[in-house]
Amino acid sequence: MTDAPPPLAIPTDSRPHAVVIGSGVGGLAAAVRLGARGWRVTVLERLDQPGGRARVFRQDGFTFDAGPTIVTAPFLFEELWALAGRRLADDVTLVPCDPFYRIRFDDGTVFACTGDADAMRAEVARLSPSDVAGYERYMRLSAETCRIGFEELGHVPFGRFADMLRVAPALIRLRAWQSVYATVARHVRDPRLRIALSFHPLLIGGNPFAASSVYCLIAALERRWGVHYAMGGTGALVRGLADLIVGQGGTLRFGAEVAGVTVRDGRATGVRLADGETIAARIVVSNADSAHTYGRLVPAQHRRRWTDRRLARARSSMGLFVWYFGTRRRHEDVGHHTILLGPRYRELLADIFTHKRLAADVSLYLHRPTATDPALAPPGCDAFYALAPVPNLDSLTDWTAAAEPFRQVIEHRLAATLLHGLEREIVTSRVLTPRDFAADYLAPRGAGFGLEPVLTQSAWFRPHNASEEIAGLYLVGAGTHPGAGLPGVLCSAKVLDAVVPDAALA
Repeated sequence: MTDAPPPLAIPTDSRPHAVVIGSGVGGLAAAVRLGARGWRVTVLERLDQPGGRARVFRQDGFTFDAGPTIVTAPFLFEELWALAGRRLADDVTLVPCDPFYRIRFDDGTVFACTGDADAMRAEVARLSPSDVAGYERYMRLSAETCRIGFEELGHVPFGRFADMLRVAPALIRLRAWQSVYATVARHVRDPRLRIALSFHPLLIGGNPFAASSVYCLIAALERRWGVHYAMGGTGALVRGLADLIVGQGGTLRFGAEVAGVTVRDGRATGVRLADGETIAARIVVSNADSAHTYGRLVPAQHRRRWTDRRLARARSSMGLFVWYFGTRRRHEDVGHHTILLGPRYRELLADIFTHKRLAADVSLYLHRPTATDPALAPPGCDAFYALAPVPNLDSLTDWTAAAEPFRQVIEHRLAATLLHGLEREIVTSRVLTPRDFAADYLAPRGAGFGLEPVLTQSAWFRPHNASEEIAGLYLVGAGTHPGAGLPGVLCSAKVLDAVVPDAALA
């Protein structure tokens, strides 16, 4: 009789373990970067799919990106694919948008924003010939601001106040204490151009009349790297990132809600799930909203800076009302990205950010992805989403009662301007309100972009990428440095390269 064969060896992964809370784009990017540096990564997502605010809705044959739709710094995605030993172009097709978007003013005037410098000068001259020279001065300022604020500092940690002092001379030179609108107004006089050149902070949750002039960098960022669309929607990028993580030997778990970060001797030791399960980890990376991370996941006795009182005083970004809808016919005269402005600009923003009241008029970002990607809708149909900035939940708006009347306001505005006869064409519809942001994404105050991007909540003043409260806890996403938007959250993950040790050194 021969000896029985030895039992099969069960392979084990001996790499140090990192847990990432949340699978938004920042969390997925963080997981890829950690995986490339020798960490075994587990991503925990409370929803049933990856992406967070960049998740995907599918209904009645239509596909809708829930959140971000504009890719402005594609090299940041290319870096992630390269870290995983792959090429972005092999998995995702990025298509440049030209023009980037069209701005339609309330009087019917249209301003087309593009990356072509000559075309932009011509557009400015068409509206206000006397402002061409001022516009060109502004774009030179934007380029310098982008060089400093994005290229040099966007991926650099601000963990010490000395880091803030180091960049103070540059901030003073750029007049960072001034608002974006005030900076634009120094260069051009035409009120329409002042709007067209100052609205960018709204893309990251800021008020152009309060956001630091550092955010003037967005105009130059768009010109240098372009505005792109991912075929299949932003969800294609999310799925690609998830595949990279799995290919690195990482794990994504869905329906896994984190209830708290476990701490011993001032160091993060893992997480506790809502069902009571505990997961040990050498480091924890939170892609949850930073105010939620400190207000709900980190026990109060471990917090010195981000106390409940300080979090209550923090300024949250605006809320978002998003209407996703499909039509039974195509609208070939409507571009991929349109900004549809209402009769008020300063006053509407004051209602949203200062008075915290839901206004009767709206300004909208209208996304028509089927202008580029018809496969997102049934044949002969169009997919849209209309996004309206609204107050966050500090307004006490009862969205269970207000959602449908407000959707009708948007529908009537679109029917009167760009989508004539819209009320007869809708074949599918759904809405997302600040209340949903609070419920689905655990966003404090239902804010669409975390903390408001003002100077006193930027860089060192923002929750740090390496937690100042607990060793081994790190933050990525819109609520930490450098801030919201796809480039911002991707750069927040890049900061980890400087603050998280290699796995071999952990």
